[in-house]
Amino acid sequence: VEQFWRFYSHMVRPGDLTGHSDFHLFKEGIKPMWEDDANKNGGKWIIRLRKGLASRCWENLILAMLGEQFMVGEEICGAVVSVRFQEDIISIWNKTASDQATTARIRDTLRRVLNLPPNTIMEYKTHTDSIKYVLWGIEGRVW
Repeated sequence: VEQFWRFYSHMVRPGDLTGHSDFHLFKEGIKPMWEDDANKNGGKWIIRLRKGLASRCWENLILAMLGEQFMVGEEICGAVVSVRFQEDIISIWNKTASDQATTARIRDTLRRVLNLPPNTIMEYKTHTDSIKYVLWGIEGRVW
């Protein structure tokens, strides 16, 4: 953990980035790809943030992951912050999309550690659905 924070303290914060950028923080050996063995049966919670909130939320999420606040064992695979022009997006990836109790616990912990208002929309998307959506988009194109 100490080694991580030495590295993290020198990184640019998400709120200081411009344009289209992504930061990925995944457990060692897990790639931030739907097809990775650890991710293929999983999914992710997605939260869309208005500009100006990403840096605080990203840091709180990292602290919660490192501090094992989610209390779901090895279920957490990693997290992503995506900086976009109109909004920023934070997502946390887990191994087992079919385990509703675990996904609910992750959602509730995420809401708490990010201090999200009760009306914040949180979307859970399985990686299988993400892959289908991309494949459908590719197959549906007219060249």
